[in-house]
Amino acid sequence: MNNQISPHGKPEEQESFEHQDLNAASIVYFLVALVGVTVVCLFVLKGLYSYLDQREKASQSAVNPLVRNVPEDTRHVAPGYPQSAFPSPKLEEDERGQLNGIHLSEEKTLYSYGWVDEKAGIVRIPIERAMDLLVQRGLPVRPQGVGGEDNTDTNPSATATVKAGAGAQDEKK
Repeated sequence: MNNQISPHGKPEEQESFEHQDLNAASIVYFLVALVGVTVVCLFVLKGLYSYLDQREKASQSAVNPLVRNVPEDTRHVAPGYPQSAFPSPKLEEDERGQLNGIHLSEEKTLYSYGWVDEKAGIVRIPIERAMDLLVQRGLPVRPQGVGGEDNTDTNPSATATVKAGAGAQDEKK
């Protein structure tokens, strides 16, 4: 291996290079041919699909004469056809739209003021305001021993003893 540097600052082995430039005309001809072949393929596919469409229309079975409100071409559904032709219950047509409407009405209820029962004077307030009022006023507390509270002994060992004793009496019978 010869690592001597030539007067041009390059090793002598790398002095040889390709003296011919890339031909721009051949690239342009290739791109034009590529576009031409693509256009020809598009026209061939369009013709093939129109042939298959005509063949499918010819082989389509006749619609029952007792059925009313049927579109002429049953492969394409006219807008508004299911609503006018089919009785209820119907399948959901716009699930996301309906769900979005439900979410919007829930958010409106949760984040706005309004009447729940105007005659009784019950109102609805936004969640954030209700939490602020809870922090300011605190939770309502029920006094001990008032109301229908059960004041029985809740000692677990006493409960277990009573249950065990009841079981023993059942076994003696």
